[in-house]
Order: sequence, then C-alpha cells, then structure tokens
Amino acid sequence: MTASLESIIRYCTDGKRICPQPNEWSELWKMLPNKVQVGAGWKPALPLILGAWWDTSPEEKQKRLMDHLRYADKHGALEQVDAFLRNLDENAWFHEGD
Repeated sequence: MTASLESIIRYCTDGKRICPQPNEWSELWKMLPNKVQVGAGWKPALPLILGAWWDTSPEEKQKRLMDHLRYADKHGALEQVDAFLRNLDENAWFHEGD
C-alpha cells in the first residue's frame, strides 16, 4: 500500500466517516478510469447508492469505498480522487450513527 493510499484511507475513516453521501459517491465513481461492464455488474463495482444504500450496512459501504480507493490507486487516479474527497464538506459524508 502506498503512503498516498494510506493517507486517504485514514482521512476517509477519521471523524466516524463511512463514505460520501450518494451524489458525491456517484461523482467519485465516475472519476475512476477503465471501468468495464461485467455481466450485469461493473468493475469496479458500483457505489452502494440508490436502493443499495438502504440494504447495506455501514461496514459494507465503507468496504466498497476502500475498494474504490484501491482501484483508483492501481489505475493512476488516486491524486484526483484524493483531492475530490478532501474538498467535500463534512455534511457530504455519511458518518457512523447517521
């Protein structure tokens, strides 16, 4: 794991952050390069928004966000994703207990 990836993972879990709110998470996913449709799904997997938002636990949401961060790191998009996430207002985040 790169230092940059470690840093953004720490940032995304500080202050009881779980993941961005649905609209912001959708924007983050759109930044990820080289997305591929695989059967009925996508690689990387879609953010857990829309109907999935209500059917998934905070832990599942956070794990999916971490998958997106690792994907961004592997595909050269971590700097852009990092800047996007760090510039979100705190109310644009879903927090533990929300």
